[in-house]
Amino acid sequence: MPTLNEQQAADPAGPAAPPAGRAVPRAWLQAARLPFFIATLTPLSLVLAYAANTGRADPLIFSGVLLVCLLLQLAANLSNDLFDYLQGTDTQASIGGSRVLQEGKIGPAALGRAVALCYALVLICAALGVWLTGRPALALIAFCGACSSFFYVAPPIRYGYRALGELFCFLNMGLLLTVGAYYALSGEISLPVLALALPLGLMVAGILYYQSLPEIESDQAAGKKTLAGLLGPVKALFLFKLWWPAVWVLLLNLYLCGLCAWPVLPGIALCLPLHLKACRKTEAAGPDWFSLDKYGYLVRLMYLICGLSLILGVGFAGA
Repeated sequence: MPTLNEQQAADPAGPAAPPAGRAVPRAWLQAARLPFFIATLTPLSLVLAYAANTGRADPLIFSGVLLVCLLLQLAANLSNDLFDYLQGTDTQASIGGSRVLQEGKIGPAALGRAVALCYALVLICAALGVWLTGRPALALIAFCGACSSFFYVAPPIRYGYRALGELFCFLNMGLLLTVGAYYALSGEISLPVLALALPLGLMVAGILYYQSLPEIESDQAAGKKTLAGLLGPVKALFLFKLWWPAVWVLLLNLYLCGLCAWPVLPGIALCLPLHLKACRKTEAAGPDWFSLDKYGYLVRLMYLICGLSLILGVGFAGA
């Protein structure tokens, strides 16, 4: 792994990072990337809605689960920034990450200490959770979540550099988070919760997939393999066109099975024009896919609408 001096030499356009003490709270908020916490809050809200239907919504346990999951999200965001920067993937020319390192607002050493603190707090909270609930599997779930979030871009595994980012995002932010949260509340591995987690996992992986489209060329230049990069622009666009309709099929299946009620249907209807617009913009971009970054809000909005409609659907199903 390159040192800070070596990284700056390779990227002379990047400003030298200031000492840790000069980092201001606003810079840390930028590094945290708070809008992306919706990917944690949505599955947990869904679990809470289902747990309320089954009489398992313990406020104390849920608060602990919420804290651990938010810490893992924060740790993942910070560590991704750190290792993408040190490995030369995120530079002045790239658009990924929070850019606090490229802009010199926080130093790599300070960011590294923050990552270590987050993971330490996760382990402490997991140990307390095991002690309070008597469910030792919680420690394993927290450990798997910590390893998955850290090694997304951290060596030696770096599965996000091996075109496995979407798969692990689906598994971690969809299945592991949702099923694990309900297990913490109930002590059970619930098949209905697993079914509810499937469209959520596919949706959050869809956000990651779209974010990789504008950076196909820059990722390839940095030696980062992504699913979109392996497919190439034509096939990557085709997969994007199918991605969200697949989500809607899963949501319709939940409705037909009775796991969620009618609010999921208007959610699908509201997302259809957003998806069509995103497809048109992607087709119109031609070879200049770098410009697609400004349309990422369409995918995030689809996630928000479908996620909220699913939560409401589960709530109404238990009413």
